[in-house]
Amino acid sequence: MRIFFYLICLSFSATLFSQNRSAKEMDYNTKYNSSDSIKKKNQPIATYDMYRFITLDRDTTYIDTSLTIKKEYSHNFLRKDTFGLLAFPNEGQTYNTLQYSLTDFSPLPEIGFQAKHFNFLEANQIRYSSVATPVTELYFKSTLKQGQSVDSFFAINITENLNFSIAYRGLRSLGQYINQLSSTGNFRFTTSYNTKNKRYFANMHYTYQDILNEENGGITTIDDFESQDPNYDNRARFEVYLTDAKSFLKGKRVFLDHSFRVNPTKGSNNLYVTHQFNYENKFFEYNQATVASSVGGNSIYRFGDSYLTSGINDQTHYNKMYNKVGLEYENTTLGKFQFFVDDFRSNYYYNQILIFDDKIIPSALNLKINSAGGQYEYQQNKWNGKFLYARSLTNQSLSNLDARLKYDFNNDNQVSFEYQNINKLPNNNYNLYQSSYVNYNWSNDFKNEKINSLAVNATTQWVTASMQYTILKDHLYFSDEANATQKLNLQQIIAPKQYGNAINYLSVKVGREFRFGKFGLDNTFLYQKVTQSELVLNVPELVARNSVYYTNYFFKKALYLQTGFVFNYFTKFYANDYNPVIGEFFVQKEKEIGGFPNLDFFINAKIQRTRIYFKVEHFNSSFSGNTFYSAPNTPYRDFTLRFGLIWNFFN
Repeated sequence: MRIFFYLICLSFSATLFSQNRSAKEMDYNTKYNSSDSIKKKNQPIATYDMYRFITLDRDTTYIDTSLTIKKEYSHNFLRKDTFGLLAFPNEGQTYNTLQYSLTDFSPLPEIGFQAKHFNFLEANQIRYSSVATPVTELYFKSTLKQGQSVDSFFAINITENLNFSIAYRGLRSLGQYINQLSSTGNFRFTTSYNTKNKRYFANMHYTYQDILNEENGGITTIDDFESQDPNYDNRARFEVYLTDAKSFLKGKRVFLDHSFRVNPTKGSNNLYVTHQFNYENKFFEYNQATVASSVGGNSIYRFGDSYLTSGINDQTHYNKMYNKVGLEYENTTLGKFQFFVDDFRSNYYYNQILIFDDKIIPSALNLKINSAGGQYEYQQNKWNGKFLYARSLTNQSLSNLDARLKYDFNNDNQVSFEYQNINKLPNNNYNLYQSSYVNYNWSNDFKNEKINSLAVNATTQWVTASMQYTILKDHLYFSDEANATQKLNLQQIIAPKQYGNAINYLSVKVGREFRFGKFGLDNTFLYQKVTQSELVLNVPELVARNSVYYTNYFFKKALYLQTGFVFNYFTKFYANDYNPVIGEFFVQKEKEIGGFPNLDFFINAKIQRTRIYFKVEHFNSSFSGNTFYSAPNTPYRDFTLRFGLIWNFFN
C-alpha cells in the first residue's frame, strides 16, 4: 500500500502542474487534426501519436480517452475485455474459461498454478512508454462489500530518447461469502532508451506482484442456494468447506530487451546484435490452519488424509533465467532475417525429499534447455508477416513453429492468418508436487504436449470474425480421482493426467455493431465444437453477449453520456472446478452449469478526459432463479452496484 500512496501523491503532483496548461480533448470517435493536440503556449504542439505505448512485439497503441461500448467491456479488474471468461463471485479471484481459444501456448515450461495467473502480468504484457510530455492515468472501481480496485500509471520523458513509467495496480475486496477476501498488488517500472543516432535501443522493466486469496472451497449446501430461501439472502450465512484457508502467489522479475546496430549509419542493409534477458522468481503457498471442515455438523477432510493435524503450509519455489542472443540482418526490400540461440534454466523446488513404500518424491526439478532458431519478418505495402522456427539443442524434445501473415486492404479492413505447431514441455506442477495432504504428492514424467493450431481473423467495416481449429495430442489436465467412498465423504482428490488420444477443437466468433442514430446494438457470438472420446476439454457450445445502448451529448457538449444494457449468456456444460491446494482448475463430469441469463445496466459519462462508470451488475438475479454458478459449487455474483472512473492528465 505504501507504493500505492506514493503513486497517488505523484499523480496529484502532476495534476496540480497540469492545471495551468490547456489541453484539447483527444477523442478517437473523431478524426485527429491540429485542434486535437496537447497545446502549450509558445511551445510546439504535441499530437496524439506522440503518446505511444509499445509492447515487446513492437505493437504500438496510443492514449485513448474516448468513451465507447468497448471501453465499457474493459472497465474491470483485468483492464481488458473479459468475453470468454467467467468471473468468480469476488473481485480478484480466478476466472473459469468459457473460450478455450484464449489460451496461449509456449514451448517452455512454467511453474504452473495457472488459475492464480489471470492477474499476473507476464513479460509480454508489459507496455513501454514513449511520451512527449508527462502523462498520468488513474483508474478506480468499487469492489464487493468492502474494499477498492485501483490502478495508477505515470509516464515521463526525461529526454526525447529516455522515457520512464511507474505503475501500481492494487485491489482489496471482502466479498459476500465467508473466507473470500482478495488482496492483490502489481507494481511495474519500465525504462525505454535509444541513442540519438538510433543505433542502440533498450527496453527494461521490473515487476513485483503478489496475489492473496482466502479460499473457501465453495458452499456446501447447493440446495439451500437454489431454493432461494430468504434466510440466505445474506450470503455470509452459507456454510463453506474452508473457513481459514488461503493461497498466495508472489513473483519478481527483471527483464531487458535491447539491440545494437553494427553499421554506424542506417542504410538499406543493416546488421543488428540483439539480446533478451529475463530473470524471475515465483513463490506459491497454500495455507490451511484447520484441517477438518464442518459440514452439517459433521467433520470431513475435504482433501483427504493429511500428515498434519493443523497448520498446513505447502510452499513451492521457482526460479528461472532466460537469455536469448541473436544476429539480425535487415534489408529494406527483403525484410528482416534473424538467427538466435537461447538458454533457459529453471529451478522448481521444495525443502525435502519424500520417501514412500512404492515411490520417491524428489525435492526439485531442475531444467536446462538450449534452443536455436530463426525468424523472418516482412513488412511491405499492405503485407505484414512474421515466421519463427526454434528447436531444442539439448536432450529435451522441444520445438515451435509460429507463422503469422496479415493483409491490410485499408484502415477499416484487414485479414490475418496464424499457424502454430508446438511440441511443448509440461508445466512443472504436472511433474512434481509436494503437499501435507497424502494424495497430493506426485512425481511424473509426462510426454510433451503436441499442439497444432490454425486461426483466421478478419476485421472489416461490416463485421469482425475469427475462426480457430486446434488439434491437441497428449493433452495434460487435472482430474478428480476420488473414488465412490471418498466422494460420499465429500472429499476432493485431484491428480494430473495425460490424455493419449487426439482432441479436435473448433471455434467461430462473429461480432457486429449496428448504429441507429444515437442508439447502438453490439453483438458477439461464439460457437465452439470439441471432438473427443472422453470429456476432457469442456467448453460451452454457444457464448453470446449483446448490448443495446444510447449515447448523446448534453450541456453544450460538455458531457457525453452512454447508457444501456448488456446481456451475457452461455449454454450448459460440464465446467471445470477449482482446487485451491494446487491453484488449478480440474475436469469434473457430475454437474453442468450455464443456461442462465446475466443482465447488466450501465450509465457512463465523459467530461473532458474523465470517464465515469456506474453499473448495476446481474440485476436479474433476484427474479431469474438461483441457478447461476461460476463453478459447480461456487455461485456467480449477485445483484451488485458498482462505481468507477478513469482520469487522464497531460502535463
